[in-house]
Amino acid sequence: MRRNLPRRWACLILGGALLMPYMMAGVLIAAQWQGQSANLLLPIQIGVFVAVLPVVAVTGLFLPIRALEVNAAQGLLGAHVETPPRQAGRTWQERRRTAAWFTLHLAIGGLLSGSTLAIVPFTLVTLALPFAGRATPVIGVVMEPGWAAVLWPLGGLALLGVLVATVAGAGELLARLAPVLLGPTPAERLAAAEDHARTLAERNRLARELHDSVGHALSVVTLQAAAAGRVLDRDPETARKALAAIEQSARTALEDLDHVLGVLREDDRADARIDAPAYAPADDRADDRADGGADDRADHWADAWADDRAGGSRNGVGPGSGGGPAGRGRAPQATLADLDELVAASGAQVRQEVGDLSAVPAVVSREAYRILQEALTNAIKHGHGPVRLAAAVQDDDLRLEVTNPGRGNGGRPGGRGVTGMRERVRLLRGELDAGPTEAGWRVTVRLPLRSSP
Repeated sequence: MRRNLPRRWACLILGGALLMPYMMAGVLIAAQWQGQSANLLLPIQIGVFVAVLPVVAVTGLFLPIRALEVNAAQGLLGAHVETPPRQAGRTWQERRRTAAWFTLHLAIGGLLSGSTLAIVPFTLVTLALPFAGRATPVIGVVMEPGWAAVLWPLGGLALLGVLVATVAGAGELLARLAPVLLGPTPAERLAAAEDHARTLAERNRLARELHDSVGHALSVVTLQAAAAGRVLDRDPETARKALAAIEQSARTALEDLDHVLGVLREDDRADARIDAPAYAPADDRADDRADGGADDRADHWADAWADDRAGGSRNGVGPGSGGGPAGRGRAPQATLADLDELVAASGAQVRQEVGDLSAVPAVVSREAYRILQEALTNAIKHGHGPVRLAAAVQDDDLRLEVTNPGRGNGGRPGGRGVTGMRERVRLLRGELDAGPTEAGWRVTVRLPLRSSP
């Protein structure tokens, strides 16, 4: 309290200084109305003071004074005022609150500023009375030198003490009211919460993009590197193409990583959340061992690649197709139009059953691409044999299906793949079914092409 008193006193004097133009205009108008000459140096007139307060309130509705008052409340009053969010326009609720604070600040500041200008000199005069060698007029009373003059300094000091206590109480009152009147309004808090929710949703979307893109690339790189090592001696050309595909997939992953982290760099905590997901947790390695290990799958895909190179696959897909998404170096905004490139870059043996997808809206196409990318990643990591990928438009829905022999990772605790797919499908008001079947693992998705109420 004592430490803040000088600054709070200065804030009240600032309110009195801001009130002076209103008082001067009020004195001039009152003098003209009464047909008298205006004396701007007269003490504050109560009638003029009361009359100008509504004018102060009206000007507070329209003048851009909120930032000034917030700075004064924080710097001089020591109030903890939450910084209001930036808005395109001022609301009437904010205008009314600002006008109420402005009127209160100037009214209390004007009264205490005038009291300060009157009481402090009065106290100094009374302190000098005992030492005066002649009679001195004080407030219309002539005081003779002697013991009678000793009571005046005591009265002056008492009056000064009352002024200090009043200033301290007024400063505390304004410091408590500042967060209420100058802080964010409920509408501003709601708008800020909506902006924050949109930011979190965007960061969550980017995190899913990073998980799907980089997770898929790492799965493909691991698979192709192991397969290249298996066929290096007997088929150097296939191994060379596999290494070229690894380079492309790694470049795509780096570009996507740089794109997402560039967006999230404004918030270090968001960067930490992006870095937190582990794409190869310990239980993945346990599942690999339970399924026969990554080497068995590498042998399987290496043999398939060797067969493709000798006779060609039904889809024309091989490890060295060179047409993967990395070739274009784009940001993570791929669509179903890039499905062939996704399959080619994966190096997997995929049987595609894709219909006409030209009528799929862009937002549905982007999310569907990521869903198929994650489903294909799961098939590569946890499945055996060829993968069946189907995508077609039926009525007003986009139907997706990915099946493969083996197990998926959707039911394993800690897995993020199926969870991310469910989030995408839920945002588009669709349906997803992922789980084991007699033949292996299947992911089926229905996405409406048009929004419904």
